[in-house]
Order: sequence, then C-alpha cells, then structure tokens
Amino acid sequence: MANDKIAIFPAAGGLGGSTYNHLLNIVKPEEVILIARYASKIPQKFRDAGLVAREADYDKPETLAHAFDGASCLNLISYASIEHEHRSKVHKDAIDAARRSGVKHIIYSSLAFGGDCEPQSAAHVMQAHLDTEKYLASIAAEDKTFTYTAVRQGLYSESFPIYTAFFDLKNPSDEITVPYDGSGPGIAWAKRDELGEATARLISQYRSSLATFEYVNKTILLSGPRVWSYQESVDVLSKAAGKKVTVKPITVEKFASLPQVTGGSDYGAGESAKFWASAFEGVKNGETAVASPLLAKLLGREPEPFEKTVQEMAKA
Repeated sequence: MANDKIAIFPAAGGLGGSTYNHLLNIVKPEEVILIARYASKIPQKFRDAGLVAREADYDKPETLAHAFDGASCLNLISYASIEHEHRSKVHKDAIDAARRSGVKHIIYSSLAFGGDCEPQSAAHVMQAHLDTEKYLASIAAEDKTFTYTAVRQGLYSESFPIYTAFFDLKNPSDEITVPYDGSGPGIAWAKRDELGEATARLISQYRSSLATFEYVNKTILLSGPRVWSYQESVDVLSKAAGKKVTVKPITVEKFASLPQVTGGSDYGAGESAKFWASAFEGVKNGETAVASPLLAKLLGREPEPFEKTVQEMAKA
C-alpha cells in the first residue's frame, strides 16, 4: 500500500472533527484516513465518498499496529486527560506505531501553556505535551527521513468552564472561586473550530509542498490575537450571563474540594483537581498570555473574538 494519505487520530473529538471537516473542503475524501475509537462516529457521508475510517484506541496499543498504514502525514491529537505519565506513554506508542507504518511527518496537537513555545510549564496538564514534543524532536534528530510540527493549540474559548470552576452561563453564580485573584496575565483565547480550520490548512500546506513548508521540525503557537486578562474574561462571562460576577481567590485545597469542580468532569475527579489547579499557576506566570499572529495568517482573516464566541454560547 502506498503511503500517500493523511491520517487524523483520534478523529471523533471536537478538535479532530473540526480539523477533518475543514480538511475535506481542501482535499479529496479518498486522500484521508480517519481513526477513532468507534468508526461509527465518522459520518457515513464521508465514508461513502471514499474516506477510510478505522478503529484504534490509545488505551489498546494493539489496535495501533496497522491503524496508520497508508499514511505519510499524521495529525496526532493528544490523549484526552490531564494525567502525565500514562498520557506520555500512549503518545509515544502511537508515534512509534505510526513510524512503523511509514508515516514521515507528524503534526502533533499540543497545548498553549509554556508561553512562547518555552520547554517548561508550571501546569501539570502541559507535562505530557512537553514530553511528546521532546520525543518527536529526538526522533527527528536521529532520523532525517522523519519530521514533525508541534502545534500548541490555544486555550479554547469554549473551554472557559474548566478555567472558571465550571461557571455556567445558563445558571450563573455570583462568584468564580479559583486559586487566582484575576489580576495580571491572562489568556489568548482561541475558538476551537478556528483552530481546527488552521490545523487543516497546515496539513494542506505540508501536503502541497514539503520543500516550501515553513514549519518542519518546529514548535509553533496557535493562540488568539488578543490577551484577555482573567478579570476581563470574567467580565465577558458576566455580560453574557446578564449577571454581575466577581472573582474570589481561594486556596488550592478549597478549590479541589468544590462540588462543581470534583463533579464537573474527569479534571476534578479524585486527586485530579489539585493537579488541575496548577493550570492557574501557569496563567499567573503569563504562560497563556502570548498572542500569536499565526492563527490569523493561516485563516486568512481575523479570528473570532472571545467575547463573540461566549455571546453565541449564551444564546445557544
């Protein structure tokens, strides 16, 4: 089988789904392999058009053995967790499997902590990404036939709940209680669908001409065009919710015991809440306060402002 296709794994999540929807406006379906835990989640219309749908699971390494066969370029999207060691391991397993299948370039979807692509972060959630970026760089240094692009995806505008103790626009509280007073550095929010679109364009650029592709063996940042301070972000939420909301700083211990945090998602289950609280250290350190022009460059337009995205979410 010729290795000339584009693969996306995992393809059924929000970022993966956005990426392939935009990618299929640029390339033919028969040039694409979508890999998900359940292939049934890949729309039938794309499969009918000639797209290859396969099943593989990060947590079942045996399923990765031939998942990437036929692909020359892989968009590898990170394991959905904030855990460190296991997450790093499964990323490595997927990378190794992809190389055995003949993949020559990996576009890895990382995360926009760590400032302007710095190699360290105070945020626990970033540690597996840093490991994976280093692993890709080490392979490329040893094997000149392999290249990579690590894309630090901006913090999703739509993900504001996990950074605001699960503030609910439909049932807003008076206070946002987090281990941060809201002053100082903030976040260069980016709309998830625009990150998917920009990633699709990166894939297309690589596909069109490796000789002119600007991002070979580089880590790049796709954050929003403006930094919103944490307080400004809360003000946007307050306006969209139609209610005055204040920021109340609390200790990590209190944050980790909040019912809306412990029950909000896997990010707050068990000891995870304390690990997740380290994200606020990253924010306070200015790690998420870097606005990048690259997102606009790839989109060919100005990205959607955080305020507009939140307003649309409030209306939905």
